[in-house]
Amino acid sequence: MIQVVIADDHQLVREGVKKVLSTDPEIAVAGEAADLAGALDVLATTSTDVFILDLSLSHVHELEALRTVMRQFPAMRVLVLSSHSEERFGIAVIKLGAAGYLWKSRTADEVVTAVRRVHAGGRYLSDTLADLLAREVASPEPRYAHDRLTAREQQVLRLLAMGSPVKQVAARLDISISSVNTYRARILTKLDMRSNADLIRYALQHGLVT
Repeated sequence: MIQVVIADDHQLVREGVKKVLSTDPEIAVAGEAADLAGALDVLATTSTDVFILDLSLSHVHELEALRTVMRQFPAMRVLVLSSHSEERFGIAVIKLGAAGYLWKSRTADEVVTAVRRVHAGGRYLSDTLADLLAREVASPEPRYAHDRLTAREQQVLRLLAMGSPVKQVAARLDISISSVNTYRARILTKLDMRSNADLIRYALQHGLVT
């Protein structure tokens, strides 16, 4: 029996995934969670073969929840289920160690197929994501300027672009105000920009904030 844990902040989505998985008699939902803390608790106390993770569990940056899970459970077989298309986070998710990426617009059959493939030790890559990875290998240069930012710089960029003042960003990330200013300066340099207004405009254009 394939033991699956589902983490999504929307109960309706969790119920939908459970209903889809129930069509396969060899898959059982061993637990679920509505937030990251709850998910970590469930993973620590439940035998889990495949962990289905929604990127929206982290409010700092979409990838932060996955980073946390992989840091605490490095051997976990994680299947990311996201409302964002593969072009947005697919490559980054695979690089962070996830075993698969599933866009929520995919069909129910694909969810079951993805769980089975991930459990078998493989990776679940849609045709779109496989093509993106092939192009990444052929041309490893970043496609977008923000791809050159470090994980922390991306966190700072997102918060600044959301209009958070430097003091609030520092508190949110548990770093000093001077560190935030240093990261901000690096971001502006890497993106060839001069002000927070430029950052906000860029973030909106590239879907980094909503």
